[in-house]
Amino acid sequence: MARRKMKPTKGKRAKRKKSRFREQAKCRFCRDKVAEVDYKEITILTKLTTSQGKMFSRKRSGNCAKHQRSCKRAIKRARFMALMPFIG
Repeated sequence: MARRKMKPTKGKRAKRKKSRFREQAKCRFCRDKVAEVDYKEITILTKLTTSQGKMFSRKRSGNCAKHQRSCKRAIKRARFMALMPFIG
């Protein structure tokens, strides 16, 4: 004879109402009203890269598309100027 799984009673677990839409967090550069990310700001640029030297994605870093492109250019310039390493 097969056993049926018991459903948890309503008293044990209260169901939460999930909101359908989550408020979008603003990009850190949009909040500070930065026009373009500067390649000389190494502390900011190192936060946007992994320990291996790879850039974080937009989803992971929380940047908007405009500032993600600006960060990409700034990181490439900082690497070329030997302010940041190419490899971690």
